[in-house]
Amino acid sequence: MSLPEPRPGQDGRVVIDAAFKADAPARYARLRALGPVHPAEFQTGLEGWVVVGYDLAREALTHPALLKDATPAAEALAAAGFVLHQPSVGLGAQMLEADPPEHTRLRTLAAAAFTPRRTAELAPRIERIAHGLIDAMPPSGVLDLVEAFNAPLPAVVIAELLGIPPEHHLDLRHWAGEALQVDSPGHRPALAALHALLAGLIADKRRHPQDDLLSALVAVRDQEDGRLSEQELVGTAMMLVVAGYESTVNLLGNAVLALLRHPDQLRLLRERPDLLPGAVEEFLRHDTSVERSTNRYAATDLELGGVRIPRGGMLTVALGSAGHDAPQAGGDPAVLDVTRPAARHLAFGHGVHHCLGAPLARLETVVALRTLLSRVPELEPAAPVDSLDSLDWIGSGIIRGVRSLPVRYRVG
Repeated sequence: MSLPEPRPGQDGRVVIDAAFKADAPARYARLRALGPVHPAEFQTGLEGWVVVGYDLAREALTHPALLKDATPAAEALAAAGFVLHQPSVGLGAQMLEADPPEHTRLRTLAAAAFTPRRTAELAPRIERIAHGLIDAMPPSGVLDLVEAFNAPLPAVVIAELLGIPPEHHLDLRHWAGEALQVDSPGHRPALAALHALLAGLIADKRRHPQDDLLSALVAVRDQEDGRLSEQELVGTAMMLVVAGYESTVNLLGNAVLALLRHPDQLRLLRERPDLLPGAVEEFLRHDTSVERSTNRYAATDLELGGVRIPRGGMLTVALGSAGHDAPQAGGDPAVLDVTRPAARHLAFGHGVHHCLGAPLARLETVVALRTLLSRVPELEPAAPVDSLDSLDWIGSGIIRGVRSLPVRYRVG
């Protein structure tokens, strides 16, 4: 299939639309060849800049004048239909959209409940969930791997971690899937429904605490002299649900898709499951699930990569692109290599906003792939995976992944 060059918008801006996202690796490669930062138009109606080079991405993610505070961009945001500081029926009141010192306070309080011990203890349960999902499959045939395996696994993991009852798990998947697709008609209703569910559960956990993350966050809220407001408590829970689900379901899907496109690498991982921890780093580098960072806004006029960004200018970092520009040990960064000794990437961000849930995402992906490859000895695409026309990519937002992945398989 012959693909057009990135479509220029007004003043030569790159238009990051559904067609761009479907072919993101190739489109970003073309942009990197032209320079590390480019003016862009986004599906939300906003204009800004996108950083595509690794070194400049690291600089942008830690730049002291590129902040989450959108106040300098209030006029442009209002023109696009966004309202600053609106009540939290979204993801606003949480660490992902805060700058220090507020970010430091929120992250510290959340991390007190989201401990490494709690994450490590999840491994046996993740493995049981993975085996249960494979047990539920017919012995052989064709199915959508996203629906049957990739999506339910992280949904159950994050729901159980937070203490969300099983009767809400399917709703959780639907709402979390819509939450980051900002141009979807289901975006705001999904956020409102998720907000209502979590607010209700938080009230219940306060009356009847249990051994789960929501109860731990409630305890932080109630025992730390109100240093975590009720709005921040619900916002943090929403962020954990959406980020914990969306990043992992699509990381797992992109990893399986990469292996289906590279059967030699699939065979190698079947033979050498000990390579899986390093292979997950390579999947994160090669085609990560969080395609772009959340937005930053210039607090002052500044220069980045030789480009002037005015005060109030919006900027996002193409995290997936940066992994293809990073210096890599072991060869060509364009090549998928599950034996790469130390894959360098920015898939979980960089600096103070480095993903708090990165260890859990890594653990889930390693366990899920190890279980899938050991239990399903025959796995191949049921449609041509090298054709953009055969894959239904998520068309908006910062997430990269396919909505469905039809496979032909046999359970061993």
